[in-house]
Amino acid sequence: MKMNNVQKMVAGLSVLLCAAATNIQATEYDHEVQDKKILFAWKVAGETLAVKLTAETEGWVGIGFNPASEMKGANFILGYVKDGEVKLDDDYGSDAYAHKSDTKIGGTSDVTLVGGTETGGTTTIEFTIPLDSGDKNDAKIDVNGDTTVLLAYGTSRDSFLAKHKYRTALKVNLSSGASEKME
Repeated sequence: MKMNNVQKMVAGLSVLLCAAATNIQATEYDHEVQDKKILFAWKVAGETLAVKLTAETEGWVGIGFNPASEMKGANFILGYVKDGEVKLDDDYGSDAYAHKSDTKIGGTSDVTLVGGTETGGTTTIEFTIPLDSGDKNDAKIDVNGDTTVLLAYGTSRDSFLAKHKYRTALKVNLSSGASEKME
């Protein structure tokens, strides 16, 4: 009988801990912007930017920071989830309509995976990047000024080679959370 009470108590504590963890995760980001079927949430933590991307796709989701023109010059982070494993790529906008892996063009991969899921037709990836990576392919991100943010997601194919299904450009102040659509 005592064993059953102990088991009930452990089960009850487990439920409370799970609820607390879910609540902490839900309030983890300070700001968010939703455009159509993609959500960008973020938090500036010292010299790091924590990012959460969620889109209605079973393919990749991605974000680019501060392109010079179209996609050229942007620091891109793309990710997808396949068989429960998150794949991330740190890319550079090599021209107006293309990007290449930083490591293949002399740069470094400066993204740190936090997690990711793919459930019910929705993909979410979470990662951090430094505001100033020192990588020649990454422009410094000024959180107090306007940052051009490119958001996109692909079709239902888990491949970084699949073209985007949707894309948009926003002007965002990462410190205040103010944003406006550029397109």
